Amino acid sequence: MSEIKAESLNHNETDEKYTLAVGPFVIFHVLTFVGLFFVEFSWSLVWLCVGMYYVRMFGITAGFHRYFSHRTFKTGRAFQFILALLGTLSIQKGVLWWAAHHRDHHKYSDLENDIHSPKQRGFWYSHCGWFLCHRNDETKLDRIPDFAKYPELVWLNNHEHLCATLFGVIMLAVGGLPWLVWGFALSTVLLWHGTFTINSLSHVYGTVRYNTGDDSKNSLILSLITMGEGWHNNHHYYQSSTNQGFFWWEIDMSYYILKALSWVGIVWGLRTPPEKALKGEFTAPLAARKNKNTRPEAPLQPAA
Repeated sequence: MSEIKAESLNHNETDEKYTLAVGPFVIFHVLTFVGLFFVEFSWSLVWLCVGMYYVRMFGITAGFHRYFSHRTFKTGRAFQFILALLGTLSIQKGVLWWAAHHRDHHKYSDLENDIHSPKQRGFWYSHCGWFLCHRNDETKLDRIPDFAKYPELVWLNNHEHLCATLFGVIMLAVGGLPWLVWGFALSTVLLWHGTFTINSLSHVYGTVRYNTGDDSKNSLILSLITMGEGWHNNHHYYQSSTNQGFFWWEIDMSYYILKALSWVGIVWGLRTPPEKALKGEFTAPLAARKNKNTRPEAPLQPAA
């Protein structure tokens, strides 16, 4: 359970002082791959795995990231809850925890206090060590007051493990061991590492279009894996945009789905980068460091 707590950031202490919750993480991986040997292969299970991967990836990319972290579009309270629930089922901790830490990532991107910068702490810590480190367990309530006012989101944030467990139980009840292994366990492992590549690889490999003042890169491969999140340099240049693929050839499945949802009124107010930003003429606040340990933040959209 993620305790909701308002504290100032303190990422300067050495990581060795903190333990990592690697046991359950490793055990989950081992049990997943052992389970594959007890389930007969079928293409229907592969498609189930792919489906559960991308449905929950959408909960992370469109929900946890573009909506809760950056407020790049608006929606009603019901669909807001659905986005939070889909993201919670990814087993990447609570919605308020995730969004609060991500806002700090942009504030300190690749600087000393960036919680998952490969430049500062290396590949493995930026990939999953930060996620498992107990010192990062608290939800930074002071970073997410706009959504912490909703009791249903607070409940989801505090009961992430219960939601994940119920999801696993449902998969087992509906499809037995095959659905539990392929639809729940394997898709979750793949989802973890697919999502984590944006922290570890998108600041190391890829191309740079804009001067963002950090090491963010663009990658088509990572964009396909993460439904558009791989256009990371674009995103760090203009983080207020709903679409992270700024140009037609930059595939961004999360944005396409959100755009379709806007046609039927489920979401609205999708924000896109102005022409000045597309041309690289935007004076990006991310590229201007206030001091050696922080950078200005882009304004969040007013509450719906």
